[in-house]
Amino acid sequence: MKYTLNLGAKEFSSDSLVLVSAFEKTIEAKGKTKESKAIVNSHWSKELKTTFENIKTSADFTGSAGSTYTFHLENGTTVFVYGLGEKKSVTFEMLRNHGAKIYKALASNHKEVSIQLDGFTIKSKADESLNAIVEGISLADYKFDRHFKTQTPAKLTEITFDSAAKKTGLKKLQKVLDETLVVTESINVGRNFVNEAPNILRSTTYAKDVLADIKGTKGVKSKVLGRAELKKEKMGLFLSVNDGSGYEPQLVHLTYTPAKVTKNTKHIALVGKGLVFDTGGYSLKPGGSMMNMKFDMAGSSTVYSAFRAVAKLGLDVKVTCILGMTDNAVNEHATMPDSIVKARNGLSVEILNTDAEGRLVLADCLDYASDLKPDAIIDSATLTGAVLVSLGNQVCGIMGNNQKLTDKILKSAKTTDEYMWQLPIIQEFHDDMKSPVADLKNIGGSGFGGSSKAAAFLSNFVKNDIPWAHLDIAGIGDSQGHKAYCPTKGASGLIVRTLVDYLKNA
Repeated sequence: MKYTLNLGAKEFSSDSLVLVSAFEKTIEAKGKTKESKAIVNSHWSKELKTTFENIKTSADFTGSAGSTYTFHLENGTTVFVYGLGEKKSVTFEMLRNHGAKIYKALASNHKEVSIQLDGFTIKSKADESLNAIVEGISLADYKFDRHFKTQTPAKLTEITFDSAAKKTGLKKLQKVLDETLVVTESINVGRNFVNEAPNILRSTTYAKDVLADIKGTKGVKSKVLGRAELKKEKMGLFLSVNDGSGYEPQLVHLTYTPAKVTKNTKHIALVGKGLVFDTGGYSLKPGGSMMNMKFDMAGSSTVYSAFRAVAKLGLDVKVTCILGMTDNAVNEHATMPDSIVKARNGLSVEILNTDAEGRLVLADCLDYASDLKPDAIIDSATLTGAVLVSLGNQVCGIMGNNQKLTDKILKSAKTTDEYMWQLPIIQEFHDDMKSPVADLKNIGGSGFGGSSKAAAFLSNFVKNDIPWAHLDIAGIGDSQGHKAYCPTKGASGLIVRTLVDYLKNA
């Protein structure tokens, strides 16, 4: 998609299709007259208003949220009106969803569209409004169709934002547009990884594809640890998950260093669970639960997308990204329940359930990240089904060892309109993860509080008093169709924007 900003516009850029907004107002009842709704289009040109009002059916269009109306000017220009509802009630998240709905309404039938940006600017914040509507459009402009014999690309390829604002503001708005597109592109790259079939995206191909994608990005260095290197690192937990696999485990270690590093430059480590497929191992999942387990690497794609965006934007924060990649399969070498395995940090772990494997991979990766002594560690994983019981399938759970870090991430989630809620890690949860035959066990004594108990387990592998936050995205990693800019089926790409905002302000 080609996006263009046209400031100082006195007329529309396109004589083919023009998009304008309309708001709705409530006319209070007087006497016996009932309350009614009316359109607010004071931001329209005289030509638009006159043509619209001369159409009899226009009287029925009030500009309610999500409603549309189409009419034509004398020169043949098509005017597409999109209702935003009452102006005082419109939020940036609403604008993001409206942008996605607008794209879907126009993508198949129009090559170009000129959007009157001023009519979509809310709260007098042109930059945030532009960011929201472009995010909605760009994230909706995604489909995973690479395996179809015949692909049908969208017809819409050009969008111009017209604004009467002074041209002196172009540089600032262009920066907003460019940065927004870097973030949404990174989200869509991550979506592609998650949506790829597991017979294609093995751990080894995943690692190669990540390195190929980030290659040449300024300030980025990379290395990959395979089975031999992981043995040298004594990552027994990670290797135990890989024991049943026919493919090498891969620890992808990426580092982005900004051009200028000072004593105030923060170093943040991102750690992601990259289970490219999870059968459950010997604790085999039932058939219905095994479908969609290709999504079990969404934690790694989430942190990679955020890392990619930060590096491409050239932000002034050092970021390390650790991706633990393997599948969890069954063969004669696979780890059996009741096994006791030693972690990288020397703790022994009784593996009672081989389907609680993500925390084993993350544990060694967290210990590895801790040795880098970052200012904070954030991990992301589709870790527990229990988080859906706690928070439903629309909210990300956050847990950790440092309230200040947790609060900053929650603030970023609120800023970017992504749902996140803190869950507790109490002492009793720590106690429940102790084993009678080893230092720890990988599941609790009961299914209650499963998400927090998993986090309690992980906390044993964060050292050097490093602030740490754990994001359980099992509920929100895929199929978030309640948001118009997310696919109904497939990777959502949610929480990337939260992480980018946090890193931008780190």
